[in-house]
Amino acid sequence: MSVVAVDPPGEPVEDFDLVIVGTGSGNAIPADLDDARIALVERDVFSGTCINRGCVPSKMFVYAADIAMAVREAGRYGLDAQLNGADWPAIRDRVFGRIDPIVAQGEEYRAERCPNTTYVHGTGRFVDTKVLEVNGRRLTAERFLLAAGARPFIPDIPGLDGSGFHTSDTIMRIDTLPRRLVVLGGGYIAIELGHVFDGLGSEVSIVNRGPRLLRSEDDDVSVCVTDLAAERFNLHLGARVDRVERANDEVTVVYHQGDGPEHHVRGDMLLVATGRVPNCDLLDLDATGVRTDPSGAIVVDEHQETSMPGIYAIGDIANHRQLKHVANAEARVAFHNIAHPDEPRVMDHSIIPHAVFGHPQVASVGLTERQAAAETLPFVCGSKMYSSTAYGWAMEDTTSFVKLIAHAHTRRLLGAHIVGPQASTLIQVLIQGMRFGSTVDELAREQMWIHPALTEVIENALLEL
Repeated sequence: MSVVAVDPPGEPVEDFDLVIVGTGSGNAIPADLDDARIALVERDVFSGTCINRGCVPSKMFVYAADIAMAVREAGRYGLDAQLNGADWPAIRDRVFGRIDPIVAQGEEYRAERCPNTTYVHGTGRFVDTKVLEVNGRRLTAERFLLAAGARPFIPDIPGLDGSGFHTSDTIMRIDTLPRRLVVLGGGYIAIELGHVFDGLGSEVSIVNRGPRLLRSEDDDVSVCVTDLAAERFNLHLGARVDRVERANDEVTVVYHQGDGPEHHVRGDMLLVATGRVPNCDLLDLDATGVRTDPSGAIVVDEHQETSMPGIYAIGDIANHRQLKHVANAEARVAFHNIAHPDEPRVMDHSIIPHAVFGHPQVASVGLTERQAAAETLPFVCGSKMYSSTAYGWAMEDTTSFVKLIAHAHTRRLLGAHIVGPQASTLIQVLIQGMRFGSTVDELAREQMWIHPALTEVIENALLEL
């Protein structure tokens, strides 16, 4: 590779065709770029958040908790079953015993066996428009892909810094299952990890500033999840946290509700799950001319290109969705446009599904009823309980449901929301229907629905419309 000199004079710069910052979705380099000279920069663990401390390990823990809950709830089916405890180290080691070798192999491949890639470990910061400094090395290229992800948001609460708290980055690797876990936050991370630790035997308390959990979901979903969570967790809602205290092995969260008295929530361990923030501030983007929005995320166009031509951005650093499947889709578009600038592809963000792997699961796509009303769209809603189907009877399910929102004139789905077992799988047929423009009538009547599969609840909700 060539070495050139740039400002400041005498400072050597390594020149590449492409510099990628971040090895999550940024590591999905296509064969189109096999002939390109690529620098791949990672400040943390190779492969990024999803496989190391996000989607993959958390769902492996969730699955173990799901099994534990199945045992605990077996009595409703006439089964005499007991959960005699959880071997946390064995559960943890099963998860990371699979993940860590895969990550190490990926890093070894990029560092030692991928001839067109130079792997650089360290925090990259821009020192000029297209010059990135990493550990004293300066890397330049005509094209950059910024895929540096996000990190947990830590609120400014007195005493929190000294409380020895965990985030989703660290809590999955702890050595001992806490007897009492206090969770700050009421979003998907709080719900999923609350389910994990409660399912495996911890007493879980959730402290949330809002009146409901999962507040961004459809109101019916949020209400249902909050009501069901109240049966499992100690919920402290509408809580304004004043401070966090640590005394020996006990942590205390002190909060007020409105003008009421001071409340204390005590535990052995504290999990801060109050959201995530993009890592833009770590890159010194002011040196590049790359624009960010008020929340700190990089602004991109329909081609995933930033305000600086030749610099692209994908994933959590460039959107507000915090979803791996979105980052992967953006990576496919960005890499194509980098490799084929004369044949650009457009990223379609119009239909983005998501799921929350709690107990029960939540899955959603499209507009909530509240959003449809705010946009003054003519819409109709239909919903069906799982208990309206034969499979729902088999499950003895009395709380799960499907809610659909359709345009009153075009008859096309505007949104779909599911609370219940297998929600993340059940919603896929509705995602497909929305993506290909099917009407609710076509979805309901122009295909056969297996009887008595759980998918009949989808059919029945469509027929309700």
